[in-house]
Amino acid sequence: MNVNRYEENPLVTPGDVKPHRDDFEVIGAFNAGIARYKDEVIMLLRVAERPVSDDPTIVKAPVFNTEKNELEILEFDTSDEKYDFDDPRTIRKSDDLSRFAYLTSLSYTRIARSKDGRNFTIDPEPFYYPSNELESFGIEDPRITQIGDTYYIYFSAVSPVGVGESMISTKDFQTIEHHGMIFAPENKDVLIFPEKVNGKYYALHRPVPKSTGAPEIWIAESPDLLHWGNHKYLLGLRDGKWDDGRIGGGAVPIKTDKGWLELYHGASKDNRYCMGAVLLDLNDPTKVIARSENPILEPEADYEVNGFFGNVVFSCGALVEGDTVRMYYGVSDTSMACAELSLSEILDSLTS
Repeated sequence: MNVNRYEENPLVTPGDVKPHRDDFEVIGAFNAGIARYKDEVIMLLRVAERPVSDDPTIVKAPVFNTEKNELEILEFDTSDEKYDFDDPRTIRKSDDLSRFAYLTSLSYTRIARSKDGRNFTIDPEPFYYPSNELESFGIEDPRITQIGDTYYIYFSAVSPVGVGESMISTKDFQTIEHHGMIFAPENKDVLIFPEKVNGKYYALHRPVPKSTGAPEIWIAESPDLLHWGNHKYLLGLRDGKWDDGRIGGGAVPIKTDKGWLELYHGASKDNRYCMGAVLLDLNDPTKVIARSENPILEPEADYEVNGFFGNVVFSCGALVEGDTVRMYYGVSDTSMACAELSLSEILDSLTS
């Protein structure tokens, strides 16, 4: 597989983003939704910020208080035995390490714009900031599906009651309409197809079963983009392969003559994230036609291997021009990058 990584990579880094608040620092600008709007490429960044702590014994947790409509900063002493601080991303209760009590950063979305798809300028203010109780721990990993003149933006909404998928929409990337939560916790990695198939909207999603099952890809249908049902299991883990740990959707599905092409992420059991592809039937996307035997992109460049959470390439969005797939992806939970691949080579690499 020929992969042309942009020489400008990484395209956007945390150092390119000014913190929303002076007492915060940006630790991630990654996993962005991608769209074309007028003559620009829009990169809707997930910006992760954390409060600056001058005392190494104090860990801070930002929480959006919906009653006060303001961000609160909670402080925890690392000597407090009620909590576990081993993971710098989270604060967990010592008697239940299976889930986090708080996050040490808060994510929101900010727009980066480019005329050429390589050099981006970043808007000075957030595009969408947490605004309700289901977003009190932040909003993560936005994706964008354009249908007509409307851009549907959906993201992981994180709060004490779980991680679900919420949606807003816009026509101009200024005015926003809220649509609420469309997939209840625990669910993420949602991708809405860019057109109806036989009169129905379709979406990929990734529930996280706690009793049986694994983090794998499902598909659902809807009459109106808001009410989703007829959920079906679509794609699973493969023992001993690059995607044997967890899988989830990445880029909005691409319509081709051979079927719907989905560029998805897969992690191994040791948390190495790669990108692969799966081809779904054009008239019935619940049917899998073919799938990557090997990754189409894996972490090799320094900015993909090293970062906040290393060895990660995470597909976010793709723009197709003829046979060229311009694939934007998050690297090491830190920054954004882009690579060009051949559409025909991707399709030819798939096996049934």
